[in-house]
Amino acid sequence: MDICKAHENASKCSVNTMQCFMVLSTQAQKISIATLCGLFGTLCIFENSLVLYLIFSSPGTRRKPSYIFISSLALADILASIIFVCSFVNFHVFNEIDFSKETFLLQLGGVNTSFSASLSSLLLTALDRYISISRPSEYKLLMTRKRAWIALVVLWVTCATIASLPLLGWNCCTLNSTCSELFPFVDDKYLSSWICFIMVLLGCIIYAYTHVLWRAHQHVAYMEKYQAQVGKQNTRMRMDVMLAKTLVMVLTVLVLCWSPILVLMIYSIFARLSNHLRKVFAFCSTLCLLNSMVNPIIYALRSKELYSSLTMVFSRFRRQLKASEESPEVESTHKSSVIET
Repeated sequence: MDICKAHENASKCSVNTMQCFMVLSTQAQKISIATLCGLFGTLCIFENSLVLYLIFSSPGTRRKPSYIFISSLALADILASIIFVCSFVNFHVFNEIDFSKETFLLQLGGVNTSFSASLSSLLLTALDRYISISRPSEYKLLMTRKRAWIALVVLWVTCATIASLPLLGWNCCTLNSTCSELFPFVDDKYLSSWICFIMVLLGCIIYAYTHVLWRAHQHVAYMEKYQAQVGKQNTRMRMDVMLAKTLVMVLTVLVLCWSPILVLMIYSIFARLSNHLRKVFAFCSTLCLLNSMVNPIIYALRSKELYSSLTMVFSRFRRQLKASEESPEVESTHKSSVIET
């Protein structure tokens, strides 16, 4: 029997009732979740830390607004992976409930802040590319470093404020309102508002990238017509084709990773969720972590500047490794010559 269905709103505010949200019933399910979180989380931290290092180790990249937004994206994804993996695994795998309602809402706020900031950083990156292709002559005037940093501050403050609302009092315990079936202590109306916020972010990202794709398609069509006359390959056309492929990857990954959990969240507001669907939601939640893992590959490492920096880092590492391997041989040769003397 689903014990969550039997709880009154008052009893749902008890910390002990969080056990009914622990939907992983078998050891195999717990091991699967722990493996997915461990794998995605580790790769996410490594990849995004590498992106931050590559950006801030180069004065040319760290000053550009587009890389400032990518840095924000990498930082948000690192925070998302750390907070999400620790809280998610402790709750669903180790079944830790030895904490207060405030502590749980603080953890949930951290997860919501980091994932919201990740999506918001994607939106700023999309707007940056939208402006660069729609108004290229005015891009440097419109997108300055100062405006980029102001946008980031507004972004993070907005995400943190929205995510902390349940902790500040917008929860079903304080308001004695309908509680969510997916998250303990969370008010259904707050969940609806957060879903709307995320949907607006996704909609703006999709609109901006769709416009960029359309402009790239128009340019490719024009250049193909022009090349029929001049008969030679154009570098700008190849760049537009590459941009189009990158943006298709962006939209595909974004939709695939966020659609399942958003659909289940929306469904939970209007209907009861079975235990099976709540287990599905737990596994689908790891797709957000997967999105954070894929972001640096799509947004950063496909950049020519960052890719060349990465190549230089690996070349330097190989030289140092080779030097460290050769140094013992040189030292042993030196010692043997001294002994013979």
